[in-house]
Amino acid sequence: MRGRRGECDTLDRLLADARAGRSQVLVLRGEAGIGKTALLDHVQSRASGCAVTRATGVESEMELAYAGLHQLCAPFLDRLERLPDPQRDALGTAFGLTAGEPTNRFLVGLAVLTLLAEVAEEQPLVVLVDDAQWLDRVSANTLTFVARRLLAERVALVMAVRDGDGEPQLAGLPDLVVDGLSDLDAGELLDSVVRGPIDGRVRDRIVAEARGNPLALLELPRMWTAAELVDGFEQFDAVPLAGRIEQCFARQLDPLPADTRLLLLTAAAEPLGDATLLWRAAGLLGLGADPAAAVEAAGLIEFSARVRFRHPLVRSAVYRAASPQQRLEVHRVLAEVTDAAVDPDRRAWHRAQASAVPDEDVALDLERSAERAQARGGRMATAAFLEHAAMLTPDPAHRAERELAAARVKREAGMLDPALRLLAAVEAGPPDALRSAEVEHLRGQIAFDQRRGGDAARMLLSAAQRLGGLDAGLARETHLEALAAAVWATGADGHDGVARAAEAARAAPPALTPPRAVDLVLDALAARFTDGYAAAAPIMSRALDAVRTLGVDHVGQFLWLAGSRASGVIATEVWDFDAGRALAAHQVRLARDTGALVQLQVALNFLATNELLAGELAAAEALVEEDRQIADVTGNASSAHTPMLLAAFRGQEALATSLIAAAGHEASEQGQGRVAAFADYANAVLHNGLGRHDLALDAARRVFDRDVVGYQVLVMTELAEAASRTGDEAVLAAAVARMSERAPAAPTEWALGVEARLRALHGKGDLAEDLHRESIERLRRTSLRVELARGHLLFGEWLRREGRRVDAREHLRTAHEMLTASGLTAFADRARRELLATGETARKRTVETSDELTAQEFQIARLARDGLSNPEIGTQLFISPRTVEWHLRKVFAKLGVSSRRQLRHAELAVRPS
Repeated sequence: MRGRRGECDTLDRLLADARAGRSQVLVLRGEAGIGKTALLDHVQSRASGCAVTRATGVESEMELAYAGLHQLCAPFLDRLERLPDPQRDALGTAFGLTAGEPTNRFLVGLAVLTLLAEVAEEQPLVVLVDDAQWLDRVSANTLTFVARRLLAERVALVMAVRDGDGEPQLAGLPDLVVDGLSDLDAGELLDSVVRGPIDGRVRDRIVAEARGNPLALLELPRMWTAAELVDGFEQFDAVPLAGRIEQCFARQLDPLPADTRLLLLTAAAEPLGDATLLWRAAGLLGLGADPAAAVEAAGLIEFSARVRFRHPLVRSAVYRAASPQQRLEVHRVLAEVTDAAVDPDRRAWHRAQASAVPDEDVALDLERSAERAQARGGRMATAAFLEHAAMLTPDPAHRAERELAAARVKREAGMLDPALRLLAAVEAGPPDALRSAEVEHLRGQIAFDQRRGGDAARMLLSAAQRLGGLDAGLARETHLEALAAAVWATGADGHDGVARAAEAARAAPPALTPPRAVDLVLDALAARFTDGYAAAAPIMSRALDAVRTLGVDHVGQFLWLAGSRASGVIATEVWDFDAGRALAAHQVRLARDTGALVQLQVALNFLATNELLAGELAAAEALVEEDRQIADVTGNASSAHTPMLLAAFRGQEALATSLIAAAGHEASEQGQGRVAAFADYANAVLHNGLGRHDLALDAARRVFDRDVVGYQVLVMTELAEAASRTGDEAVLAAAVARMSERAPAAPTEWALGVEARLRALHGKGDLAEDLHRESIERLRRTSLRVELARGHLLFGEWLRREGRRVDAREHLRTAHEMLTASGLTAFADRARRELLATGETARKRTVETSDELTAQEFQIARLARDGLSNPEIGTQLFISPRTVEWHLRKVFAKLGVSSRRQLRHAELAVRPS
C-alpha cells in the first residue's frame, strides 16, 4: 500500500463507523490498474470480527440478470426464510431458487436490504464489489437502491469502478477518487520490481508514462528486454494506458504453449470462476494438468476452488488475443459442460457465443432465457437475450418479431435510444401491416417517454388509425394514448392537436360488449373535446364510476395505462374531489404493493396535489419527498409540478418563482403545453396569496382562455378572486358564465360552492352576502379545507370593505386559524393583515420550531401512528426496519413522547423544505 496512507485512513474510518452502527457507502473511482482492488483487499484484511462478502463484475456476464448480486448474497441465502414472505419469494425467484410470478426488481432490492440488515444484526457486515462497471445492470441498480437506503445498519459497502465506466446511478453515491502515486512513490515501486540495471532516462520515462499507475509500473517493464532497459531504444505507441497494460499481459502470453493459452482462454470465457466446470471443459478440449502448471507459474492466474485472474485486464487480454475460431470452440465446449437443468441461461448464452451462423434452435433457447429473465425482473437481460435471439433467427419475419419484442423491453427498461435503433432494424424486415403499425405505436410511446408530446400525439394517432382494421382493442388503447399525448402537448407552439385526436377517437372501432373501463374513459374524453362540457359531463361521470368499481385485478393495468392522466382528469372535470383523491390513494397503495416505483412516482404526485387542496400540506410534502427518494433510486426525474404548487401555496416566493421559471423553460424546450398551464396556475396561486392580484390575473387568464382540461377547475377560483380585486368586471363575468354552464352539469358540492363564490364576487349587497354564506356552507360539506378557508377569507374581506368590521372578524379569524394550521403562510398573513385593519390582532406564525419533523420523519410517524410495525413501514418506504427504528427515536425525542400509543395523540407538523 505504498503511497496510500490517506486512502487507507479513510477506509479504516469507514469500517469503524460501520462497526458503531452507522452504515457507510463508498465508491472507489480510478483508472484501470490504479490500485482499487488493492484497497478493497486492505478493507478485507482489516475487517476482523466482521462478516465479509465480495463480488467482481465480469464484462461477459453483464447480460445475465442478478449474476453479480447472487455472488454477494450466496453466503447468506440460508437466512432467506427469515425475510417477509413477499421479499423471500421475490429474491428466491430472482436467483432462480423458486418458481413464481414475475419479480419486481425493487421488491428484490428491499429483500437484499433486509437480508444484509439481518446479517449485520449478528455481526458487522462488509460488502465489497470490484469492477462494478461490469456488473449486470439489474445487480448494479439493486446495489444502488440498497446503498441509498443504508443508514443505521452495521454495514460497510465499498464498490470499485473505473473512471468513465460507472453506472449512472453510482454518480450520486459518496466516492473517493484514487489518483496515481507521487513520482517519489512511483519510482520506489518501480525500483522494487526491476531486477538489474536500468538507464536513468528509461526509468524516468517509465515513471512518466505510468502517471503513477501502480499496475503500469509493475507491468510496463515486462515489455522491455534487459538490453532495452539499459539503452532505452523501445518505442511506445499512442495506445491509452489501459490498452498498453493489456498489451503487456498479451505479450506475456506469447511464450506460453498453445495448450496453456487455450486453458487461459477457457477460463476467460467462463466468468463464474467455477474450477469444476473449467476442468470438465479442459478435459473435452484435450488439455491436461501441464498447461495449468505452466500458466500458474507465469503468475497470470490462480487455481483453487475458484479460478481468479491476477487482474481483469489479464482476462480481457487473453480473450482478445484469441482467434474468432478459438473463441467459438471454447464457448461450444463450455455450453456442453454447463448443466441445462441447473444453469440454462448461461448454457444458452455460451451456445449463442459459439454460433457463427443463424440457428433457430439456439435462438429459441435464448428466447426461453428471455422469458426466465423477464420473470426475474431482469429487463436488461431480457432485451439482450431477445436481441441476440433475433440475430440468430434464420427467418426474416420471425427475426423482426423478436427485434420488436426486444425493443419493447428496452423501452420498459428506460433504454429509449437503443429501443429506437432496434426499431430501425425491425422496419428493414419483410413488410407486415400489423408489425409496421406496432412499430409506430412504440415510437409514439417512446416520444411520450421523452416528453415530446406533440411528436408523440402525431405518431400515436397515426398508429391508432392504422391499427383500427387490425386489432380493435389495441387501436382504442392507442387512441387514448394519442389523446393523452395531445392533451399534454396542447398549446405548444400554437398547435393544438386535441380536437383532431378526439375526432379520430370518435371514429375508432366500437368498444367490445361489455365495454372496458379504458373504452369508457376514451369515449368520455373524446366527447369532452367534440361535444362540449355539458354534453360530456354525464358520460365522464359514468366512466369515473366504472373506474371506481373495477376489481383490483383489473384496475392495476388500467390505472397505469390511463389512470394518472385520464381518470384523474375526469374526476377533476366533473368536480368530484373525493373520487379523485380516492383514485390517487388507490394508485399509491397499488404501486407500493407491487413495487412499481415509476408508476408510484406518478401516483404520489397525483395524490399530493389532492392533499394540497385538502389543506394537508404536511402530507403533500411527505409524498413529494418520497417521490424525490424514488427518483434517487431509479435515476428517473422527480416531478417538479407538485413542489412548485406546494411552494406557491406556502407563499415561498423565491422557491416557487424559481420552480415556475424552470417549468416554463422545460415546457418551451420540450413542447409541453400542459406543463406551462400548470406553471401558470401555480403562479396565480402564489400571487393571490401575496396580494399581487394583477399578476395572478395574468397567469390565471392564460389557463382560462385556453380552457385547459383538468386545470380549468383549479384555476377558476384564482381567476375570479384576482379579477374581483383588480376590478376587471369583464373577466369576472366570463368566469361566472362558464361556471353557470358547468355547475348544473356536474352538481357536486364543490362545483356549486365555487359557483356561489364567483357569483358572490360578482354581486352586491344582500345577494353577495347570501352567496358567500352559501359557498362556505357547501364547501364545509367537502374535504376541500383550502377552498373553505379561502372562502372565509374572501367573505371577511368583503365584510370589512362593506364597513362591517365586527362581522368580518369572525370569518377572518376562522380563515387565519385554518390557513395557519394548514401552512398556507402567505394567505394566513393576508388574513392577519385584514384582522389588523378591523382593529383585532392576530399572532403571526413563528419560524419553525424544534418539534417539526422532516418529511421522512413525518411519513414514518404517520404510519407508526396508524399501527404499522417497523418492518411494514420499511416495506412501504423501502428502508430497513432498523432505519425505521432510528427515525422513530428522533421523532419521539422531538415530540416529547416515549411510545407509539402516545404518538397517536401527538400533533404532527412537517418542517417546510
